[in-house]
Amino acid sequence: MSDQRVAVITGGASGIGRQTALKFARKGDQVVVADFNEELGKETVELIKSDGKEAIFVKTDVSKYEDVEALVEKTVEVYGRIDVMFNNAGLGRLTPVLDQNLDDYHRVINVNQHGVAHGIIAAGRKMRELGIKGVIINTASVFGFLASPGTFAYHASKGAVIMMTKSAALELADFGIRVVAVAPGVVDTPIIQGYKDMGMIESMKAKVMGNKLTKPEQIADTVYLISLEEASAINGSVVMADEGYASFK
Repeated sequence: MSDQRVAVITGGASGIGRQTALKFARKGDQVVVADFNEELGKETVELIKSDGKEAIFVKTDVSKYEDVEALVEKTVEVYGRIDVMFNNAGLGRLTPVLDQNLDDYHRVINVNQHGVAHGIIAAGRKMRELGIKGVIINTASVFGFLASPGTFAYHASKGAVIMMTKSAALELADFGIRVVAVAPGVVDTPIIQGYKDMGMIESMKAKVMGNKLTKPEQIADTVYLISLEEASAINGSVVMADEGYASFK
């Protein structure tokens, strides 16, 4: 088994996931990019390889446990280990609660909540099997703490991520596996840009330090720092990476 770390990034085709994959690769880790979008996911891998680093793409629907389990198995088949699992894949829908389409509601829950659960379970099982004291990092959100109009399912899913992080950390500590969540605020990602036509972005920017959207690279930096052995005291926590969004309320 190689001593070089291996990081799996779900939602790695764009936004926070892509920038995190690039960050880990540039720091010398081998990277597995997972996403449902095959074209953009492979594009992330090519960006990594153009920088002389190593990565593979695995098409994954995180809402299906068998897909996530296969992702973990493929990672170990290719690289022999799994050290970091970043459960980042997510989506959002902006709909008033009483106008909620239940199919849309279940899709958000299945990806944002169940997808994280699948990642925790599949990666945790494999780390335990291999005796790897790894770290599982989950993308939560300030909107797991704070309510805003039109995002009922998103709030429900991210609130669940926070408690799944704490619960899993408690149980996996016996195996030396850390579980941490990062809670971004308003990040310049495709989800946030989808709100542009609704005039919401300017009001969001007014609530954070510097009146600007957070860059995906900033969240990637935070995730990388959490993954390091030097951050081993951080476990079961939600690291706020929101430029003051929650605190400035």
